[in-house]
Amino acid sequence: MDEHVPVMLDRVLALLAPALTGKPAVVVDATVGLGGHAEALLAAHPQLTLVGLDRDSAALERSQQRLASYGERLHLVHAVYDRMPDVLESLGLPRVDGVLFDLGVSSMQLDRPDRGFAYAQDAPLDMRMDQQAGRTAADVVNTYPVAELARVLREYGEERFAMRIAQAIVRDRPLTSTARLAELVRSSIPAAARRTGGHPAKRTFQALRIEVNGELDALRAALPGAVAALRVSGRIVVLSYQSLEDRLVKQALGALATDTTPPELPVPIAERRPQLRLLVRGDGPTADEVAANSRAASVRLRAAERIREAS
Repeated sequence: MDEHVPVMLDRVLALLAPALTGKPAVVVDATVGLGGHAEALLAAHPQLTLVGLDRDSAALERSQQRLASYGERLHLVHAVYDRMPDVLESLGLPRVDGVLFDLGVSSMQLDRPDRGFAYAQDAPLDMRMDQQAGRTAADVVNTYPVAELARVLREYGEERFAMRIAQAIVRDRPLTSTARLAELVRSSIPAAARRTGGHPAKRTFQALRIEVNGELDALRAALPGAVAALRVSGRIVVLSYQSLEDRLVKQALGALATDTTPPELPVPIAERRPQLRLLVRGDGPTADEVAANSRAASVRLRAAERIREAS
């Protein structure tokens, strides 16, 4: 657990600090994972109560071990982040001072080959973040019609050769291993296109992971609920690792940071004023952060502060 390096930790702490310092406060870590961000927040703010959500029960067990010394200041819940309002209500904590999302696949999920997230290691085609429920990547590649499979690869992986890959997958069914899928994708992509852009299977594996876990739908539902849970002066911080996630976050936060008074009116309408003030608009990591943790290379950070209640 000590090897786990939380992404952009200093920036996350600095952005949340104004909403937490010197008072009893509540933060939701919506993707607690191995507990790196959560541990730093709890250590920095002695009056803080932290609610940690994760759909991965194995990650929750690890974070429970790591954070056990914080006792009653910690609530860990097995849940997807779109259930945040229900979780907070059940805990009697309807309003919070901070929310953190660290999106995408976790370090533990990538580091355990048997989970099936990594194209560089052979494993069963699983890719479920919650191994207790839901379809696997094998279910997707072996049962989806070719057109639907191509749509998933195109929309969630932004894969130019989606139809070629989907047709190759259907021809080669049944597929059960990550190594076989990665090789099939590589052989489906023209040689010239394989020379740039990293591993040729990267986009396909991303697309299947998003489909298996319903990641974009969950995020689309979770962001409004997270903002609604924030007190005025509360802050939300989101770390995204691919363009589809980041675009959703940008749109959701941007919409709530916009005055929607019709332009022909001479004065703003109170209930149309922005609910959020944008603090960070898609910053990337520093060279030092990438050197300390290579998985930070693709991260984009966005943050906002709540400045008024919804009408």
